[in-house]
Amino acid sequence: MYATVEEVDAAVKARPHKADGRVMEPKRAVSREDSQRPRAHLTVKKIFVCGIKEDTEEHHLRDCFEQQGKIEVIEIMTDRGSGEKRGFAFITFDDRDSAEKTVIQKYHPVNGLNCEVRKALSKQEMASASSSQRGQSGSGNFGGGCGGGFGGNDTFGHGGNFSG
Repeated sequence: MYATVEEVDAAVKARPHKADGRVMEPKRAVSREDSQRPRAHLTVKKIFVCGIKEDTEEHHLRDCFEQQGKIEVIEIMTDRGSGEKRGFAFITFDDRDSAEKTVIQKYHPVNGLNCEVRKALSKQEMASASSSQRGQSGSGNFGGGCGGGFGGNDTFGHGGNFSG
């Protein structure tokens, strides 16, 4: 346990660690509340940002999230038919810890709105995590509502299955 966030950041950046000749990979702790959620312990490089305004551009997302770490890709999702923005985006960091640090804080200000941030999981990660959650209460789905229109079993084709 560390006294400050800066100490945690330093410990994670100094990986890999060795103890008794074994290589260890430090991860940020998950709160007791979040620990009960399916897939809470999976680590990812990609995050899902929902509730963004229609006029949100890549620079708005970069301004908000690049302080967490180096960003590799920003994808603002659009409707294939109309080309209209769909109100959510994916951001891929170059390091898993940057994504983990970002999702710890659930809401981030993007272009004047507080937007919800979650881990973006591939279909394979969703399936493996769901099978390990059998027998537990709750739907086991990613989500829980995020600005509407994201329920059911929509597949967005960018590494995520997001259900409400």
